Amino acid sequence: MASQQPIAEAPPAGPPKIALKLTPAGHKKQQEDPNFITGLINAAENGRGGLVPSVNPLIPEDHRPARLSQRIAAAAVIDPSADLPNFDVWYEVALEGLESVKTETATTAQTPADGGNLSLPKETLELIHKLHRLEEVESVHALQAGPPPAVNPNDDPRSVNQGYLNAAPVGINARYAWGFPGGDGLGVNIVDMEQGWKLDHEDLQAAGITLISGYNAAYYSHGTAVLGEMLQVDNNIGGVGIVPKAKGRVISQHRPTGYNTAAAILDAANNMAFGDILLLEAQEFDPVGGQYYWPVSVADANFDAVRVASALGITVIEAACNGGYDLDTYVNLSGKYIFNRSSPDYKESGATMVGASSSTAPHYRLWYSNHGSRVDVYAWGESIDTTFTDDNTGTDNSYTEYFSGTSGASPIIVGAAAAVQGIANSSLGYKFSPLQLRQILTTNGTPSSTPSTDRIGVMPNLRAIIDGRFINLAPDLYIRDYIGDNGRVPSSGTVSNSPDIIVRQTPVSNPQASFGQGSGNENSTSLSQPILAGRDHSIYIRLLNRGGSAAQNTKVTVYHAPAATLITPNLWTLIGTVALPSAVPVGRVLTVSPRLAWPRDKVPAAGPGGWSFVAIATTDKDPAPVLPTTFPAFVEFVSRNNNVAWKSFNVVAPPSGTGASTRLQVGIAGAFDAPRRFNFKGVGSLPVGSEVRLEVPGDLARQLGVVTPLTGESTTVAVPLHPFGRGEIGEGTLPVGSVSQCELVVKVPEEEIKGEGQWEYEIVQEWEGVEVGRITWHFKADDGVE
Repeated sequence: MASQQPIAEAPPAGPPKIALKLTPAGHKKQQEDPNFITGLINAAENGRGGLVPSVNPLIPEDHRPARLSQRIAAAAVIDPSADLPNFDVWYEVALEGLESVKTETATTAQTPADGGNLSLPKETLELIHKLHRLEEVESVHALQAGPPPAVNPNDDPRSVNQGYLNAAPVGINARYAWGFPGGDGLGVNIVDMEQGWKLDHEDLQAAGITLISGYNAAYYSHGTAVLGEMLQVDNNIGGVGIVPKAKGRVISQHRPTGYNTAAAILDAANNMAFGDILLLEAQEFDPVGGQYYWPVSVADANFDAVRVASALGITVIEAACNGGYDLDTYVNLSGKYIFNRSSPDYKESGATMVGASSSTAPHYRLWYSNHGSRVDVYAWGESIDTTFTDDNTGTDNSYTEYFSGTSGASPIIVGAAAAVQGIANSSLGYKFSPLQLRQILTTNGTPSSTPSTDRIGVMPNLRAIIDGRFINLAPDLYIRDYIGDNGRVPSSGTVSNSPDIIVRQTPVSNPQASFGQGSGNENSTSLSQPILAGRDHSIYIRLLNRGGSAAQNTKVTVYHAPAATLITPNLWTLIGTVALPSAVPVGRVLTVSPRLAWPRDKVPAAGPGGWSFVAIATTDKDPAPVLPTTFPAFVEFVSRNNNVAWKSFNVVAPPSGTGASTRLQVGIAGAFDAPRRFNFKGVGSLPVGSEVRLEVPGDLARQLGVVTPLTGESTTVAVPLHPFGRGEIGEGTLPVGSVSQCELVVKVPEEEIKGEGQWEYEIVQEWEGVEVGRITWHFKADDGVE
């Protein structure tokens, strides 16, 4: 049984306290005269009776984390630009005689939505302003506990049940990350900083979460909910955390000397390593106006502590908090826009800041979420399903479907960050720095519904991250569209001319040896044989993998269609699906599928025009795309899916005899959804002395603007074409769903075909300047194959 840190009373809060940072000159005076700060305060208050200041180091020596100074010095060597703080100049000042914040208000009002109006007492705020104006004082702010940044879980009665685990745009796609080593957080350390937890909750107990330091003293339901989002155990009770294999620890702001966020951050950092993740589940009072619900880094001591943690390579995830404030407009006591990234005043702590959104997509900013250019990412801030407890009775088997606020959003971001670090550590052998990880989390994420006004960044998309350039661990199967195709999308080369769809009249005993890597035929485009009605055929598909992991459980589905320039899904007929017996390896190793039988009773009779084939590959982590339902979507389908390939072809042996011609049937097709305008071109590579013409129906000729008849009485129009090079056929609008039957008539000198060379003719179809179809005929002497 995991050890549960006892729920313990923190030391009495005592009088109000402030954190005071002296200038170097002021610090020297304090060292020379221990009563210097007391004198400053008495002078600021004009010797007001009843005020008794008590001064101590903000981070006492006996509570200062061991080795922290040495680690800070080492970080400064690694990053000389870091300008790391010196905590010797920070002091804690207890102000006996000043009014404290009413804690009963603080325990119930977690956002303005709850009717809360938390702010510092007037006397404390006035003293902060007076001290800040002194030349010996660099910074000053309150040290005051308040509620963490959550929303009352009972005020938003909707149930969505861990939808934040789901695929984008709804969630962060944690389920996809679980398919990769480390995607469950294995090897990653997480520390949650706040005020209290129920560590022996039934769905957290087996996680073995321990307390680093401080008192487990308040807001137990809040901390329990936060931990559940990240670390619920993968078992048969409750839910499951985003990263259930990560190692979790906690640290409290309630310290032996009182409530102290900066001290908690520094002690956490001292117990963490490069690549670990620190979550800041806290809000702060603004030193300017005294209002609550600000990010912890609004207070300079906290900012300095976060800066130290970041310099040590610890990723800090900071809740933007729940005041509904525009952080870009915030001005601190020195008149600086410290949260506005477009301002020269901006202060970079290295933390990743988190806003809160709706649970439904498209996600909009929840009204109480702080926002602005400083907010990097967002996640669900409502309807979050997680562990819970009763703050009074300490129940260990409670759950909620309504955890909310930036407190609910921030653990989702921690989960995404931990999944990325776990995968990188497992597969790449290293973890990312805080700024690298922030860049990764904000790249190719899900934007909010109105980014210009929401201003809460993007929600991380783990699939896009894993498949993208930073990690690139997903397989990326592709079937080449043409020789030289490297699998990049969108495709910029020819279509319908794939060298990797191979049709043979008889089975091949070892297709990998005959057509695969090292066969000598890797770049051959003439491996297919003529298709003959009434006999069995064998189909082989070649695949490559340009991704970062082997493609497991790969299958390829193949369709056929009559020869046409444009082969849209409405014309396809299924041949079958073939499974590869082993994974397609990384490194672009040309891998050949086993034989896919095309039985004779499924091979329809066809003229000599040829055939069109479509091959679609799918694998566990690189699935086949959804078939398009509109023509523009079909164009995207062709150009942006490298695991789909076409081959429209036939192998033609020209008839022998002087003056003989070959007549090849071909369909000229329109779009399947609407009348659309197309352009057609002929592309020849035939020997000198060849003759080519395209015979088209009169209606099609008129649509394409062609007016040359074959004979005076015929309804067929002949379009003469150049036997080599590129030439225009015509351009026009074709009716929806039309397929006009045409004939390509080719006369090739027999003696030239018997010589060296690869002779071809192609018809290309374009829409809005983009190639959408192509059919190719290869001409070669009869080699006796039937």
